Amino acid sequence: MGKRIAVILGHPDADPARFGRALATAYVRGAEEAGHEVRMIAVAALDFPLLRRAQDWQEGEPCAAIREAQATVAWAGHLVILFPLWLGDMPALVKGFLEQLLRPGFAFTKAAPGRPWKTLLKGRSARLVVTMGMPAFFYRLFYRAHSIASLRRNILAFCGIAPVRTTLIGMIEGAKDARRKDWLREMVALGRAAR
Repeated sequence: MGKRIAVILGHPDADPARFGRALATAYVRGAEEAGHEVRMIAVAALDFPLLRRAQDWQEGEPCAAIREAQATVAWAGHLVILFPLWLGDMPALVKGFLEQLLRPGFAFTKAAPGRPWKTLLKGRSARLVVTMGMPAFFYRLFYRAHSIASLRRNILAFCGIAPVRTTLIGMIEGAKDARRKDWLREMVALGRAAR
């Protein structure tokens, strides 16, 4: 029996020519070929406001686009989050989406005084696929992949999502067609394995 997978395409540019879309499409193709069910959330196509006050995040009602995204995440057993590295981190639109998506009551419960919070997305795994202009090994070694580590530990693990695996794709600009085809084949293989 196949897994249920939510693919979150986090490139802020909705242009279908973006390589992030090709990576997401390759993953979906591999997953569907292997019998997994897949739903895609294209963040650039969603209409949602940025949160500006803690009270809105804690007590406000999410808009229709976010409620639909929450339903997709609740349905899925595995999440794939793809985005480009911008200024060393996820693009602002992706961060804004995650702030809207992972609210108290959906991703975790608020802690009572003296008690820990309860994670509500436990039992789900994730894969982060991050493209970047620098070499991936340089990002890992020199920068210690700090923003990815933060996303894994401070956001996803906080909500109970584990394990979280990572695929870093470096030197994306100017990559030769043969290299791009290798990356697409890797995404197809990951999709088939639902990893």
